Amino acid sequence: MTTVQLSTATIEAGGRTRTYTLAAPTDGFDRLLLVFHGSGQNAARFRSFTGNTFDTLPGTAVAYLDGFRTNWNDARLANRFPARTANIDDVAFAAAVAGRVAEGRPVYAAGYSNGGGMVIRLLHERPDLIAGGAVIAAGQPTPDNFLLPELPVVPRPVLLIHGTRDPIVPYRGGRMAAWARIVFRAGGALLSAPDTAAYFAARNGVTAAPATTDLTPEVTRVDHHQDGHAPVRLFTVHGGGHTIPSPVASPALMGHTTPDLHTTTAITDFFGF
Repeated sequence: MTTVQLSTATIEAGGRTRTYTLAAPTDGFDRLLLVFHGSGQNAARFRSFTGNTFDTLPGTAVAYLDGFRTNWNDARLANRFPARTANIDDVAFAAAVAGRVAEGRPVYAAGYSNGGGMVIRLLHERPDLIAGGAVIAAGQPTPDNFLLPELPVVPRPVLLIHGTRDPIVPYRGGRMAAWARIVFRAGGALLSAPDTAAYFAARNGVTAAPATTDLTPEVTRVDHHQDGHAPVRLFTVHGGGHTIPSPVASPALMGHTTPDLHTTTAITDFFGF
């Protein structure tokens, strides 16, 4: 069984000293996964939130990045949290960690909630940096709420996971609930989860009709796949909340965590880790 060495480190990026936690297999690794936590979290809280399940992705070093005052400067225009008001260069942070740790190996990114929005930003702004992205409980901003319009399109595989009863980032799209906009100081409208999947499929040049598979009563998988094009996959968790499907249930106030889907397994299968 592979053992993992855990370490914390600092790095200079965007004119600031930033911190991250690295979980690296002691027998070497083939790729790096950058992980972006949700609002109000940090690397340690995200690892606890997920029961450290990301630590043991096969052949993968996992870098858990710490946001600025627990937030990321993501792709939504209508945000007012500290990372945005201070204009924090989280893209430079991601690039610095990738450059230090990956040493030429492929780099992927995964993010939850505000962290998922950060992955969406990287997919648009730095597709040269990442080979693919996993977006959990987050959606593509609508055109009027998108920070990064009119950038060149570079296709990348995208994995999406979203619960239909997410109380913070609605599965159906639109604006967050009023209380959530106040608490998280985030706003603007997002596409629905299915429309987010269709958006990335169109960016990837996929014109074939999506294939829908009901895996369990709680989990449906929709695949946008076409030979010669980067795929997009959406897992819909029926009745799922603002959670990361894993063996560890999220706090009850976040909604239901399904036992029928493990995010790390979904990532491994989709990207071929």
